[in-house]
Amino acid sequence: AIPLVAPPFSSPSFLFAVEMKRRKIDLEEAMQEVARKKVEWRKTDAEGLDVDYALLLPRSLADELMKQLQGTVQYYEGELAKVKVFDKWHNIPRQQVAYGDEGLSYKFSGLVAPAKPWVPPLQVTRNLISEITGVRFNFVLVNRYRNGLDHIGEHRDNEADLDHSAPIASLSLGQQRTFVLKHADVRKKGDKKRNIPLVKFELQHGSLLMMNPP
Repeated sequence: AIPLVAPPFSSPSFLFAVEMKRRKIDLEEAMQEVARKKVEWRKTDAEGLDVDYALLLPRSLADELMKQLQGTVQYYEGELAKVKVFDKWHNIPRQQVAYGDEGLSYKFSGLVAPAKPWVPPLQVTRNLISEITGVRFNFVLVNRYRNGLDHIGEHRDNEADLDHSAPIASLSLGQQRTFVLKHADVRKKGDKKRNIPLVKFELQHGSLLMMNPP
């Protein structure tokens, strides 16, 4: 049970007297084409850290995928859009929803997120990532950050529902954001606190980050 992930682009700078019809992209066919190409991974490892990063999708395909996701993904509302912090319920500062195989759910921060049935653009994306990594992913948690104020706080992705022998794949679409990894000992107090440098990634539109076990 592993998350993948999803949350505005510059306009074309050319104007034509006759409007050209936008070429329609067949998402599944385009994903299969990506799967046939060699992925150029950038590995980062450190104490307790093993991460691979690649710019997986060409911009035109990332644009099309984001457009289709915006038209099909339906985010949680009401109680499912809240999270428990220090025994108090708060609205999640982003839009969130889970999709996956039948019967799966994800428990975190006092919330049980039931998986909705796969929608086509998520399914073909899952199939692509499974093919290039050799891992059969069965669940995705979609996070959409609507503006510069939407965010996600520090967390470990160590919930019991996750298979800790498998990687977590994080696909990013849209505005580039900084992803920060912090060693747990940095947060400790007194003699147990350690000065370990942060590891940062600039998650580009169409990029894939693989957080490998453990």
